Amino acid sequence: MKKKRAYLAVILLILITLILCSCSTEQNAENTDDEVTTLDWYINYSWFTTTWGESLVSKAITKETGVNIDFVVPNGNETEKLNSLILSDTLPDLITLSWEDPSTKELISKGKVYALNELADQYDSHFYDVIDKDSYNWYKNDDGNVYAYPNSSFSPSDYETHDNVYSNQNFMVRKDIYEAIGSPDMTTPEGFENAVKKAVEMFPEVNGKPLIPVGSAEFKSDGCVSFDRYLQNFLAVPYEKDGKIYDRNTDEEYIRWLKVFRRLAGEGYLSDEIFIDKRTQMEENIADGRCFCMIYQSADMQNQENEIYASDPDRIYIAVGGPKNSNGDDPQLPGAGLNGWTVTYVSKSCKDPEKAIRLLTYLISEEGQKMTYLGVEGKMYDEVDGKIVTKEGVSKLLNADRAEYDRVYGADNTYWMLQDNVAQLKWSDGGRTLPGALREWTRDYTVYAGQYDIVFPEESDEAQIDRRIEEVWGQTLPQLLLAESDEQFDEIMEEYRLKRDSLGYGQWQEAATGKMNQTKEKLGLQ
Repeated sequence: MKKKRAYLAVILLILITLILCSCSTEQNAENTDDEVTTLDWYINYSWFTTTWGESLVSKAITKETGVNIDFVVPNGNETEKLNSLILSDTLPDLITLSWEDPSTKELISKGKVYALNELADQYDSHFYDVIDKDSYNWYKNDDGNVYAYPNSSFSPSDYETHDNVYSNQNFMVRKDIYEAIGSPDMTTPEGFENAVKKAVEMFPEVNGKPLIPVGSAEFKSDGCVSFDRYLQNFLAVPYEKDGKIYDRNTDEEYIRWLKVFRRLAGEGYLSDEIFIDKRTQMEENIADGRCFCMIYQSADMQNQENEIYASDPDRIYIAVGGPKNSNGDDPQLPGAGLNGWTVTYVSKSCKDPEKAIRLLTYLISEEGQKMTYLGVEGKMYDEVDGKIVTKEGVSKLLNADRAEYDRVYGADNTYWMLQDNVAQLKWSDGGRTLPGALREWTRDYTVYAGQYDIVFPEESDEAQIDRRIEEVWGQTLPQLLLAESDEQFDEIMEEYRLKRDSLGYGQWQEAATGKMNQTKEKLGLQ
Protein backbone atom coordinates (compact mmCIF):
# COMPACT_ATOMS: atom_id res chain seq x y z
CA MET A 1 0.00 0.00 0.00
CA LYS A 2 2.84 2.38 0.86
CA LYS A 3 4.56 1.50 -2.43
CA LYS A 4 1.34 2.25 -4.33
CA ARG A 5 0.97 5.67 -2.61
CA ALA A 6 4.59 6.48 -3.32
CA TYR A 7 4.14 5.51 -6.94
CA LEU A 8 1.01 7.70 -7.26
CA ALA A 9 2.85 10.57 -5.61
CA VAL A 10 5.67 10.32 -8.16
CA ILE A 11 3.19 10.22 -11.05
CA LEU A 12 1.35 13.25 -9.61
CA LEU A 13 4.63 15.15 -9.22
CA ILE A 14 5.59 14.39 -12.83
CA LEU A 15 2.18 15.58 -14.08
CA ILE A 16 2.40 18.80 -12.07
CA THR A 17 5.92 19.41 -13.39
CA LEU A 18 4.79 18.84 -16.99
CA ILE A 19 1.83 21.18 -16.55
CA LEU A 20 4.03 23.89 -15.02
CA CYS A 21 6.62 23.52 -17.78
CA SER A 22 3.93 23.68 -20.42
CA CYS A 23 2.46 26.83 -18.89
CA SER A 24 5.90 28.33 -18.61
CA THR A 25 6.68 27.52 -22.24
CA GLU A 26 3.39 28.96 -23.42
CA GLN A 27 3.92 32.07 -21.35
CA ASN A 28 7.46 32.51 -22.70
CA ALA A 29 6.21 32.07 -26.26
CA GLU A 30 3.46 34.57 -25.61
CA ASN A 31 5.92 37.02 -24.11
CA THR A 32 8.22 36.60 -27.11
CA ASP A 33 5.35 37.32 -29.54
CA ASP A 34 4.19 40.28 -27.55
CA GLU A 35 7.66 41.72 -27.08
CA VAL A 36 8.03 44.76 -29.34
CA THR A 37 11.39 46.20 -30.36
CA THR A 38 11.63 49.79 -31.56
CA LEU A 39 14.02 50.25 -34.47
CA ASP A 40 15.20 53.67 -35.63
CA TRP A 41 14.79 53.99 -39.40
CA TYR A 42 16.72 56.78 -41.12
CA ILE A 43 15.05 58.19 -44.28
CA ASN A 44 17.48 60.42 -46.18
CA TYR A 45 14.85 62.90 -47.40
CA SER A 46 14.10 66.07 -45.46
CA TRP A 47 10.56 66.20 -46.92
CA PHE A 48 9.58 62.85 -45.35
CA THR A 49 7.12 63.54 -42.52
CA THR A 50 5.32 60.19 -42.16
CA THR A 51 4.96 58.75 -38.67
CA TRP A 52 4.49 55.22 -37.33
CA GLY A 53 2.14 53.77 -34.76
CA GLU A 54 -1.18 55.49 -35.39
CA SER A 55 -2.22 54.14 -38.79
CA LEU A 56 -3.95 50.80 -39.18
CA VAL A 57 -1.18 49.49 -41.42
CA SER A 58 1.68 50.41 -39.09
CA LYS A 59 -0.13 48.83 -36.16
CA ALA A 60 -0.76 45.66 -38.16
CA ILE A 61 2.89 45.43 -39.25
CA THR A 62 4.07 45.88 -35.67
CA LYS A 63 1.71 43.12 -34.57
CA GLU A 64 2.96 40.80 -37.32
CA THR A 65 6.68 41.48 -36.84
CA GLY A 66 7.12 42.67 -33.25
CA VAL A 67 8.82 45.82 -34.59
CA ASN A 68 7.88 49.41 -33.88
CA ILE A 69 9.47 52.13 -36.02
CA ASP A 70 10.87 55.50 -35.03
CA PHE A 71 11.63 57.41 -38.22
CA VAL A 72 14.70 59.64 -38.26
CA VAL A 73 14.76 62.39 -40.90
CA PRO A 74 17.39 65.07 -41.60
CA ASN A 75 16.56 68.70 -41.00
CA GLY A 76 18.00 70.54 -43.98
CA ASN A 77 20.91 69.18 -45.98
CA GLU A 78 20.64 65.39 -46.32
CA THR A 79 24.25 64.85 -47.34
CA GLU A 80 25.61 66.69 -44.31
CA LYS A 81 23.35 64.76 -41.94
CA LEU A 82 24.24 61.35 -43.35
CA ASN A 83 27.96 62.15 -43.40
CA SER A 84 27.83 63.20 -39.76
CA LEU A 85 26.10 59.95 -38.81
CA ILE A 86 28.75 57.93 -40.62
CA LEU A 87 31.67 59.89 -39.17
CA SER A 88 30.32 59.77 -35.62
CA ASP A 89 29.44 56.08 -35.97
CA THR A 90 25.88 56.78 -34.79
CA LEU A 91 23.93 55.28 -37.66
CA PRO A 92 20.32 54.31 -36.88
CA ASP A 93 19.21 50.69 -37.12
CA LEU A 94 17.88 50.92 -40.68
CA ILE A 95 18.93 53.30 -43.45
CA THR A 96 17.10 54.25 -46.65
CA LEU A 97 18.62 56.53 -49.27
CA SER A 98 18.76 57.00 -53.04
CA TRP A 99 20.50 54.16 -54.87
CA GLU A 100 22.81 56.66 -56.57
CA ASP A 101 23.82 58.46 -53.37
CA PRO A 102 27.64 58.35 -53.05
CA SER A 103 27.25 57.27 -49.42
CA THR A 104 25.99 53.85 -50.54
CA LYS A 105 29.51 52.77 -51.45
CA GLU A 106 30.96 54.29 -48.29
CA LEU A 107 28.54 52.42 -46.03
CA ILE A 108 29.77 49.15 -47.51
CA SER A 109 33.48 49.92 -47.86
CA LYS A 110 33.73 51.17 -44.27
CA GLY A 111 31.90 48.13 -42.88
CA LYS A 112 28.99 50.15 -41.53
CA VAL A 113 26.23 47.81 -42.71
CA TYR A 114 25.43 44.10 -42.52
CA ALA A 115 25.35 41.77 -45.50
CA LEU A 116 21.66 40.91 -45.76
CA ASN A 117 22.43 37.37 -46.91
CA GLU A 118 24.51 36.76 -43.76
CA LEU A 119 21.66 38.00 -41.57
CA ALA A 120 19.26 35.78 -43.50
CA ASP A 121 21.56 32.76 -43.10
CA GLN A 122 21.72 33.33 -39.37
CA TYR A 123 18.18 34.40 -38.55
CA ASP A 124 15.66 34.04 -41.37
CA SER A 125 16.16 31.79 -44.39
CA HIS A 126 12.61 32.67 -45.56
CA PHE A 127 14.21 35.89 -46.84
CA TYR A 128 15.44 33.95 -49.88
CA ASP A 129 11.93 32.76 -50.67
CA VAL A 130 10.43 36.26 -50.94
CA ILE A 131 13.13 38.34 -52.63
CA ASP A 132 12.98 39.27 -56.28
CA LYS A 133 15.89 37.29 -57.69
CA ASP A 134 16.75 39.81 -60.42
CA SER A 135 16.84 42.74 -57.99
CA TYR A 136 18.77 40.72 -55.41
CA ASN A 137 21.41 39.55 -57.89
CA TRP A 138 21.70 43.03 -59.36
CA TYR A 139 22.83 44.32 -55.97
CA LYS A 140 25.33 41.53 -55.36
CA ASN A 141 28.67 43.05 -54.39
CA ASP A 142 32.09 41.99 -55.67
CA ASP A 143 32.58 40.00 -52.45
CA GLY A 144 29.44 37.98 -53.20
CA ASN A 145 27.36 39.66 -50.50
CA VAL A 146 24.19 41.74 -50.84
CA TYR A 147 24.16 44.73 -48.52
CA ALA A 148 21.14 46.66 -49.83
CA TYR A 149 17.67 45.87 -51.09
CA PRO A 150 15.89 48.25 -53.49
CA ASN A 151 12.35 49.45 -53.86
CA SER A 152 10.58 50.16 -57.18
CA SER A 153 12.98 47.86 -59.03
CA PHE A 154 12.08 46.78 -62.58
CA SER A 155 13.95 44.49 -64.97
CA PRO A 156 13.68 44.79 -68.77
CA SER A 157 11.55 41.64 -68.81
CA ASP A 158 9.04 43.31 -66.47
CA TYR A 159 8.37 45.86 -69.22
CA GLU A 160 7.75 43.05 -71.69
CA THR A 161 5.48 40.93 -69.50
CA HIS A 162 3.37 43.75 -68.03
CA ASP A 163 1.38 46.29 -69.98
CA ASN A 164 0.71 48.49 -66.98
CA VAL A 165 4.20 49.76 -66.20
CA TYR A 166 4.24 53.53 -65.90
CA SER A 167 6.61 56.46 -65.83
CA ASN A 168 6.35 59.08 -63.13
CA GLN A 169 6.99 61.97 -65.55
CA ASN A 170 4.14 64.06 -66.93
CA PHE A 171 3.46 67.23 -68.82
CA MET A 172 0.42 68.55 -67.04
CA VAL A 173 -1.86 71.56 -67.21
CA ARG A 174 -4.47 73.05 -64.94
CA LYS A 175 -7.68 71.59 -66.38
CA ASP A 176 -10.02 74.58 -66.15
CA ILE A 177 -7.50 77.08 -67.57
CA TYR A 178 -6.46 74.72 -70.35
CA GLU A 179 -10.06 74.15 -71.40
CA ALA A 180 -10.88 77.87 -71.12
CA ILE A 181 -8.15 78.74 -73.63
CA GLY A 182 -9.46 76.13 -76.06
CA SER A 183 -7.45 73.00 -75.16
CA PRO A 184 -4.65 73.96 -77.57
CA ASP A 185 -1.91 71.77 -79.01
CA MET A 186 1.18 72.45 -76.90
CA THR A 187 3.51 70.00 -78.63
CA THR A 188 5.08 72.62 -80.92
CA PRO A 189 7.07 75.71 -79.91
CA GLU A 190 4.46 78.00 -81.48
CA GLY A 191 1.53 76.23 -79.85
CA PHE A 192 3.29 76.14 -76.51
CA GLU A 193 4.17 79.83 -76.49
CA ASN A 194 0.68 80.87 -77.60
CA ALA A 195 -0.98 78.72 -74.94
CA VAL A 196 1.17 80.14 -72.14
CA LYS A 197 0.52 83.72 -73.22
CA LYS A 198 -3.21 83.16 -73.59
CA ALA A 199 -3.39 81.56 -70.14
CA VAL A 200 -1.75 84.61 -68.57
CA GLU A 201 -3.98 86.95 -70.58
CA MET A 202 -7.18 85.26 -69.41
CA PHE A 203 -6.02 84.33 -65.88
CA PRO A 204 -3.36 86.84 -64.76
CA GLU A 205 -4.02 86.08 -61.09
CA VAL A 206 -5.04 83.13 -58.93
CA ASN A 207 -6.56 84.05 -55.59
CA GLY A 208 -4.87 87.44 -55.67
CA LYS A 209 -1.44 86.06 -56.65
CA PRO A 210 0.17 86.13 -60.10
CA LEU A 211 -0.29 83.01 -62.23
CA ILE A 212 2.92 81.01 -62.65
CA PRO A 213 2.80 80.30 -66.41
CA VAL A 214 5.37 77.48 -66.35
CA GLY A 215 6.03 75.62 -63.12
CA SER A 216 9.04 73.42 -62.50
CA ALA A 217 10.87 71.23 -60.05
CA GLU A 218 13.49 72.77 -57.80
CA PHE A 219 16.65 74.21 -59.31
CA LYS A 220 19.60 72.47 -57.67
CA SER A 221 23.37 72.55 -57.92
CA ASP A 222 23.28 70.09 -60.84
CA GLY A 223 20.38 71.61 -62.78
CA CYS A 224 16.59 71.26 -62.82
CA VAL A 225 14.95 68.00 -63.92
CA SER A 226 11.95 69.81 -65.40
CA PHE A 227 14.13 71.81 -67.77
CA ASP A 228 16.76 69.18 -68.49
CA ARG A 229 16.18 65.43 -68.07
CA TYR A 230 12.36 65.42 -68.19
CA LEU A 231 12.19 67.86 -71.10
CA GLN A 232 14.79 65.79 -72.94
CA ASN A 233 12.65 62.68 -72.40
CA PHE A 234 9.58 64.39 -73.87
CA LEU A 235 11.71 65.36 -76.86
CA ALA A 236 12.92 61.74 -77.20
CA VAL A 237 16.54 62.90 -77.00
CA PRO A 238 18.66 59.72 -77.20
CA TYR A 239 20.96 58.54 -74.42
CA GLU A 240 23.51 57.19 -76.87
CA LYS A 241 24.61 57.91 -80.42
CA ASP A 242 26.98 55.96 -82.64
CA GLY A 243 27.59 53.49 -79.83
CA LYS A 244 28.66 56.16 -77.35
CA ILE A 245 27.00 57.84 -74.38
CA TYR A 246 25.49 61.06 -75.72
CA ASP A 247 25.61 64.52 -74.14
CA ARG A 248 21.89 65.23 -74.13
CA ASN A 249 22.46 68.78 -72.84
CA THR A 250 23.91 69.86 -76.19
CA ASP A 251 21.32 68.16 -78.42
CA GLU A 252 19.91 70.41 -81.17
CA GLU A 253 16.26 69.58 -80.48
CA TYR A 254 16.78 70.26 -76.80
CA ILE A 255 18.52 73.58 -77.51
CA ARG A 256 15.64 74.52 -79.81
CA TRP A 257 13.17 74.12 -76.95
CA LEU A 258 15.38 75.80 -74.37
CA LYS A 259 15.29 78.84 -76.63
CA VAL A 260 11.49 78.69 -76.50
CA PHE A 261 11.67 79.01 -72.72
CA ARG A 262 14.33 81.72 -73.06
CA ARG A 263 11.97 83.78 -75.23
CA LEU A 264 9.16 83.27 -72.73
CA ALA A 265 11.47 84.38 -69.92
CA GLY A 266 12.47 87.48 -71.86
CA GLU A 267 8.80 88.45 -72.17
CA GLY A 268 8.13 87.86 -68.49
CA TYR A 269 6.49 84.43 -68.70
CA LEU A 270 9.03 82.57 -66.55
CA SER A 271 8.40 83.66 -62.97
CA ASP A 272 11.40 84.52 -60.81
CA GLU A 273 9.94 82.19 -58.16
CA ILE A 274 10.71 78.99 -60.05
CA PHE A 275 14.45 79.68 -59.88
CA ILE A 276 14.50 80.04 -56.10
CA ASP A 277 11.57 78.04 -54.72
CA LYS A 278 12.25 74.79 -52.90
CA ARG A 279 9.99 71.76 -53.08
CA THR A 280 7.83 72.99 -50.20
CA GLN A 281 7.04 76.25 -51.98
CA MET A 282 6.37 74.41 -55.24
CA GLU A 283 3.88 72.14 -53.47
CA GLU A 284 2.13 75.20 -52.03
CA ASN A 285 1.90 76.78 -55.48
CA ILE A 286 0.44 73.58 -56.95
CA ALA A 287 -2.10 73.31 -54.13
CA ASP A 288 -3.09 76.94 -54.74
CA GLY A 289 -3.49 76.23 -58.45
CA ARG A 290 -0.98 78.93 -59.37
CA CYS A 291 0.85 76.90 -62.04
CA PHE A 292 -0.68 76.74 -65.51
CA CYS A 293 1.59 74.01 -66.89
CA MET A 294 4.65 72.04 -65.82
CA ILE A 295 6.77 69.00 -66.56
CA TYR A 296 6.73 67.31 -63.18
CA GLN A 297 6.55 63.99 -61.32
CA SER A 298 2.99 62.91 -60.62
CA ALA A 299 3.96 61.16 -57.37
CA ASP A 300 5.41 64.41 -56.01
CA MET A 301 2.07 66.21 -56.17
CA GLN A 302 -0.34 63.53 -54.97
CA ASN A 303 -1.35 65.33 -51.79
CA GLN A 304 -1.90 68.60 -53.62
CA GLU A 305 -3.89 66.97 -56.42
CA ASN A 306 -6.21 65.35 -53.88
CA GLU A 307 -6.58 68.61 -51.99
CA ILE A 308 -7.53 70.45 -55.19
CA TYR A 309 -10.03 67.76 -56.20
CA ALA A 310 -11.77 67.95 -52.83
CA SER A 311 -12.41 71.67 -53.25
CA ASP A 312 -12.92 71.96 -57.03
CA PRO A 313 -12.64 68.91 -59.36
CA ASP A 314 -12.42 71.15 -62.44
CA ARG A 315 -9.21 72.72 -61.14
CA ILE A 316 -7.11 69.54 -61.00
CA TYR A 317 -4.02 69.00 -63.14
CA ILE A 318 -4.40 66.69 -66.11
CA ALA A 319 -1.84 65.13 -68.46
CA VAL A 320 -1.77 66.32 -72.07
CA GLY A 321 0.69 66.14 -74.93
CA GLY A 322 3.76 68.19 -74.08
CA PRO A 323 6.78 69.43 -76.05
CA LYS A 324 7.80 67.23 -78.97
CA ASN A 325 10.80 67.24 -81.25
CA SER A 326 10.57 68.61 -84.79
CA ASN A 327 9.74 65.13 -86.15
CA GLY A 328 6.76 64.87 -83.80
CA ASP A 329 8.14 61.69 -82.21
CA ASP A 330 6.39 60.31 -79.15
CA PRO A 331 8.02 61.01 -75.79
CA GLN A 332 10.32 58.37 -74.34
CA LEU A 333 9.58 58.41 -70.62
CA PRO A 334 11.80 56.21 -68.45
CA GLY A 335 10.29 54.02 -65.80
CA ALA A 336 12.36 52.58 -62.99
CA GLY A 337 15.25 50.19 -63.71
CA LEU A 338 16.76 47.41 -61.64
CA ASN A 339 18.46 50.01 -59.47
CA GLY A 340 15.00 51.12 -58.36
CA TRP A 341 14.56 54.39 -56.49
CA THR A 342 15.99 53.85 -53.01
CA VAL A 343 17.93 51.15 -51.20
CA THR A 344 17.64 50.01 -47.59
CA TYR A 345 20.44 48.80 -45.30
CA VAL A 346 20.69 47.28 -41.82
CA SER A 347 23.47 49.13 -39.99
CA LYS A 348 26.10 47.44 -37.83
CA SER A 349 24.76 49.66 -35.03
CA CYS A 350 21.38 47.90 -35.20
CA LYS A 351 20.19 46.97 -31.72
CA ASP A 352 18.36 43.87 -32.97
CA PRO A 353 19.56 42.63 -36.38
CA GLU A 354 17.35 39.55 -36.13
CA LYS A 355 14.20 41.65 -35.83
CA ALA A 356 15.50 43.89 -38.61
CA ILE A 357 15.97 41.11 -41.18
CA ARG A 358 12.62 39.55 -40.22
CA LEU A 359 10.97 42.95 -40.75
CA LEU A 360 12.57 43.24 -44.18
CA THR A 361 11.49 39.70 -45.06
CA TYR A 362 7.91 40.50 -44.10
CA LEU A 363 7.80 43.80 -46.01
CA ILE A 364 9.31 42.23 -49.15
CA SER A 365 6.94 39.25 -49.07
CA GLU A 366 3.61 39.20 -50.90
CA GLU A 367 1.82 39.45 -47.57
CA GLY A 368 3.84 42.55 -46.71
CA GLN A 369 3.31 44.10 -50.13
CA LYS A 370 -0.41 43.53 -49.86
CA MET A 371 -0.37 45.18 -46.45
CA THR A 372 1.63 48.25 -47.51
CA TYR A 373 -0.34 48.69 -50.75
CA LEU A 374 -3.91 47.60 -49.95
CA GLY A 375 -3.96 47.78 -46.16
CA VAL A 376 -5.70 45.60 -43.59
CA GLU A 377 -8.07 43.11 -45.17
CA GLY A 378 -11.63 43.35 -43.87
CA LYS A 379 -11.09 46.84 -42.50
CA MET A 380 -9.77 48.59 -45.60
CA TYR A 381 -10.59 46.22 -48.45
CA ASP A 382 -12.21 42.89 -49.26
CA GLU A 383 -11.28 40.27 -51.82
CA VAL A 384 -14.42 39.31 -53.75
CA ASP A 385 -14.23 36.63 -56.47
CA GLY A 386 -10.50 37.19 -56.75
CA LYS A 387 -10.86 40.97 -57.12
CA ILE A 388 -9.82 43.65 -54.67
CA VAL A 389 -12.65 45.90 -53.53
CA THR A 390 -11.53 48.90 -51.49
CA LYS A 391 -13.91 50.09 -48.80
CA GLU A 392 -15.78 53.19 -49.94
CA GLY A 393 -14.72 55.36 -47.02
CA VAL A 394 -11.08 54.35 -47.45
CA SER A 395 -11.08 55.13 -51.17
CA LYS A 396 -12.86 58.42 -50.59
CA LEU A 397 -10.31 59.59 -48.02
CA LEU A 398 -7.43 58.48 -50.26
CA ASN A 399 -8.62 60.85 -52.97
CA ALA A 400 -9.70 63.64 -50.65
CA ASP A 401 -6.98 64.08 -48.04
CA ARG A 402 -3.79 62.12 -48.53
CA ALA A 403 -2.18 63.34 -45.32
CA GLU A 404 -5.18 62.22 -43.27
CA TYR A 405 -5.31 58.93 -45.18
CA ASP A 406 -1.66 58.29 -44.28
CA ARG A 407 -2.36 59.06 -40.64
CA VAL A 408 -5.50 56.94 -40.33
CA TYR A 409 -4.88 54.07 -42.76
CA GLY A 410 -1.28 54.17 -43.99
CA ALA A 411 -1.64 52.01 -47.13
CA ASP A 412 -1.13 52.90 -50.82
CA ASN A 413 2.62 52.78 -50.13
CA THR A 414 2.60 55.30 -47.33
CA TYR A 415 5.55 53.21 -46.15
CA TRP A 416 7.25 53.00 -49.55
CA MET A 417 10.75 52.03 -48.42
CA LEU A 418 10.47 48.44 -49.73
CA GLN A 419 7.57 48.80 -52.15
CA ASP A 420 7.64 46.28 -55.00
CA ASN A 421 5.72 47.96 -57.80
CA VAL A 422 5.96 44.89 -60.01
CA ALA A 423 4.37 42.65 -57.38
CA GLN A 424 1.69 45.28 -56.78
CA LEU A 425 0.70 45.47 -60.44
CA LYS A 426 -1.64 42.52 -59.95
CA TRP A 427 -3.76 44.62 -57.58
CA SER A 428 -3.50 47.94 -59.40
CA ASP A 429 -6.00 49.44 -61.78
CA GLY A 430 -3.64 52.31 -62.62
CA GLY A 431 -6.16 55.03 -61.82
CA ARG A 432 -7.20 54.31 -58.24
CA THR A 433 -5.87 57.74 -57.26
CA LEU A 434 -5.79 61.02 -59.16
CA PRO A 435 -2.00 60.92 -59.66
CA GLY A 436 -2.58 57.33 -60.74
CA ALA A 437 -4.64 58.73 -63.61
CA LEU A 438 -1.69 60.97 -64.54
CA ARG A 439 0.62 57.94 -64.57
CA GLU A 440 -1.89 56.03 -66.70
CA TRP A 441 -1.33 58.62 -69.45
CA THR A 442 2.31 57.56 -69.66
CA ARG A 443 1.53 53.88 -70.33
CA ASP A 444 2.21 54.01 -74.10
CA TYR A 445 5.38 56.09 -73.72
CA THR A 446 7.17 54.32 -70.87
CA VAL A 447 10.54 52.79 -71.74
CA TYR A 448 13.27 50.91 -69.93
CA ALA A 449 16.41 53.05 -69.63
CA GLY A 450 18.19 51.37 -66.72
CA GLN A 451 21.19 50.63 -68.90
CA TYR A 452 21.99 54.34 -68.80
CA ASP A 453 22.01 54.62 -65.00
CA ILE A 454 25.74 55.20 -64.73
CA VAL A 455 27.46 55.87 -61.42
CA PHE A 456 31.20 55.67 -60.79
CA PRO A 457 32.89 54.89 -57.46
CA GLU A 458 33.15 58.02 -55.35
CA GLU A 459 36.95 58.03 -55.33
CA SER A 460 37.36 57.53 -59.10
CA ASP A 461 38.51 60.23 -61.54
CA GLU A 462 35.31 59.77 -63.55
CA ALA A 463 33.13 60.46 -60.51
CA GLN A 464 35.04 63.70 -59.86
CA ILE A 465 34.76 64.72 -63.51
CA ASP A 466 31.04 63.96 -63.55
CA ARG A 467 30.45 65.99 -60.41
CA ARG A 468 32.33 69.02 -61.72
CA ILE A 469 30.53 68.91 -65.07
CA GLU A 470 27.16 68.68 -63.28
CA GLU A 471 28.06 71.71 -61.18
CA VAL A 472 28.91 73.67 -64.31
CA TRP A 473 25.60 72.62 -65.86
CA GLY A 474 23.76 73.65 -62.70
CA GLN A 475 25.22 77.14 -63.09
CA THR A 476 24.68 77.22 -66.86
CA LEU A 477 21.02 76.20 -67.13
CA PRO A 478 19.54 79.29 -65.38
CA GLN A 479 21.87 81.51 -67.43
CA LEU A 480 20.58 79.94 -70.64
CA LEU A 481 16.96 80.43 -69.66
CA LEU A 482 17.56 84.03 -68.62
CA ALA A 483 19.83 85.00 -71.55
CA GLU A 484 18.86 88.32 -73.12
CA SER A 485 19.02 87.02 -76.70
CA ASP A 486 19.52 83.86 -78.72
CA GLU A 487 23.01 85.12 -79.53
CA GLN A 488 23.89 85.38 -75.85
CA PHE A 489 22.31 81.95 -75.34
CA ASP A 490 24.64 80.50 -77.98
CA GLU A 491 27.66 82.13 -76.32
CA ILE A 492 26.72 80.67 -72.93
CA MET A 493 26.18 77.22 -74.44
CA GLU A 494 29.53 77.32 -76.23
CA GLU A 495 31.24 78.31 -72.99
CA TYR A 496 29.57 75.30 -71.34
CA ARG A 497 30.87 72.98 -74.06
CA LEU A 498 34.41 74.28 -73.64
CA LYS A 499 34.29 73.96 -69.84
CA ARG A 500 32.80 70.50 -70.12
CA ASP A 501 35.58 69.36 -72.44
CA SER A 502 38.32 70.96 -70.33
CA LEU A 503 37.06 69.13 -67.26
CA GLY A 504 37.63 65.78 -68.94
CA TYR A 505 34.32 65.02 -70.65
CA GLY A 506 36.06 62.81 -73.24
CA GLN A 507 37.55 60.61 -70.50
CA TRP A 508 34.21 60.40 -68.71
CA GLN A 509 32.31 59.61 -71.94
CA GLU A 510 34.66 56.76 -72.81
CA ALA A 511 34.38 55.24 -69.33
CA ALA A 512 30.60 55.77 -69.22
CA THR A 513 30.22 54.07 -72.60
CA GLY A 514 32.16 51.11 -71.25
CA LYS A 515 29.86 50.90 -68.23
CA MET A 516 26.80 51.18 -70.47
CA ASN A 517 27.99 48.27 -72.59
CA GLN A 518 28.74 46.17 -69.51
CA THR A 519 25.26 46.84 -68.17
CA LYS A 520 23.67 46.01 -71.52
CA GLU A 521 25.52 42.71 -71.59
CA LYS A 522 24.48 41.94 -68.02
CA LEU A 523 20.85 42.73 -68.89
CA GLY A 524 20.94 40.87 -72.20
CA LEU A 525 20.25 44.04 -74.18
CA GLN A 526 23.18 43.84 -76.63
